[in-house]
Amino acid sequence: MALPFFGKKPSSGSGDAGERGAAAAPGGDRKPPPTELSTLDFTGGDASHALARCAGQVEVQELDAGGGAAYEEAAVLYANGNVADAEKVLVAVLEDPAGSASEGLWMMLLDLYKLTGQRQSFESHVLDYATRFERSPPPWEDLSSPRARARGDATPLINLSGNLNGQAAPQFQQISVIGRKGGAIRIDLTRLRSVDDEGCRLFLELLRQLAAERVKVSVLKGSQLANMLAGQIAPGRAENREAWLLMLEMLQYTGEQERFEEVAVDYAITFEESPPSWMGKSEAGLTATSVETVTDKLDTGFSLEGEIIGTQTEGIRKLAAYAAELQNVDVDCAQLRRMDFVSAGTLFNILATLQAQGKLVVLHKVNAMVAALLRVMGVDQVAQVMLRS
Repeated sequence: MALPFFGKKPSSGSGDAGERGAAAAPGGDRKPPPTELSTLDFTGGDASHALARCAGQVEVQELDAGGGAAYEEAAVLYANGNVADAEKVLVAVLEDPAGSASEGLWMMLLDLYKLTGQRQSFESHVLDYATRFERSPPPWEDLSSPRARARGDATPLINLSGNLNGQAAPQFQQISVIGRKGGAIRIDLTRLRSVDDEGCRLFLELLRQLAAERVKVSVLKGSQLANMLAGQIAPGRAENREAWLLMLEMLQYTGEQERFEEVAVDYAITFEESPPSWMGKSEAGLTATSVETVTDKLDTGFSLEGEIIGTQTEGIRKLAAYAAELQNVDVDCAQLRRMDFVSAGTLFNILATLQAQGKLVVLHKVNAMVAALLRVMGVDQVAQVMLRS
C-alpha cells in the first residue's frame, strides 16, 4: 500500500524522481493546491504528536505498477532514519528481473549510497545504471560528511538584515566559521536597517578576524551602510567611536579612497588619535569580476543544510523572513542530507504561503532521497525542486 499523503493524487509516472525540474512555477494569482496539509499545524515541538494528529487525514491508495509504491516507501523510510530498510526496498525493485524500474529509483539508490558513504555499493550498481540507460553514470561523491561540498560551489553569501546589535554575536560566530571553512565569503548588507555601537564593534571584530585568518571577504552594499553610519557621527563630538571605525572600514571595501581620507581626518581631530590607514580592501577580497562570475553560477543567499528533523526547523522558519522582500527566492540544498516528515510539512506550509504571495521559490541541488519525500508531501506543487546534477 502506498501513502500519497494528504490526499495528493499521484500523477502519471509518479515513481520517477529523476525529473531535473519537478515543479509548477507559481504564477501571478495562482493559489496553492487545495490539500489538507495547508491546514495542518507543524509548529509544535512534539513530532510524534503532530504525526498522530494528522494520521487520520492521510489517504491510503493503491498505486499503479512502475515503482510508485517503492518510491514513496523508500522516501518515507529514509526520512524516518531507516536507511537499511530504504535500501532494501530500492534494491528489491531494481534487481527484480520482471520489473521495469524508472531512472528516478536508480538515482535514489545511488544518492542513498553517497549520503551514507557506501562507495563500494555505489560502484557495484553504477555500471548497471549506465548500461540500462546508456549514458554516463553520475560520479561518486561522499555526501555523508556535514562538511562535504562539491568543488566549484559558489562562495557562501551571508545576508545581514534588520537591526544589528549585541544580540548578533552568535550570528557573527557562525559567519566566522563559514568563512574559515570556505576560505572566502560574501556579506550582503542590502537589508540591513540599523546598527548600534555594539553591532558596529561586533562587525569590526568579525572583519578583522577574517582578515587575520586570510579569508577573502567581499562586502555587498557597503556604501549603504557607510551612508547609514554617516548619520550617526558628527565631527568634533567624541561619541560612537565604533561607528566611525566601521564607516572607515566600509569605505575601504567600497574603494572610496577620497571620502575615506576626509572621514579619517575628521576622526583624527575628533578623537585625537591616528585613524586607520587606507588599505583598499575592495581589492583584498573578491574582485568585482569574480563576484559576477560566482553570481552567475548560483547566488542563493539562503541554504538548508545537514539533517532537519524533529523540532530542528529553525532554518526552515527563517526562510519566510528571508523571502519577505524578494520575488524570486533561491534556496541552496546542496548540503541538505535528510529531512523528516514533520519538517517537510513545515516547509510545505511556508512555501504554500510564499506561493500565495506570488513568490517563486526554487530549491536547488536537492538529493534524490529528499526530493522524493518533497514530492510525496506535495512540496513540488508549491516550489520548483531541482535535483543535484
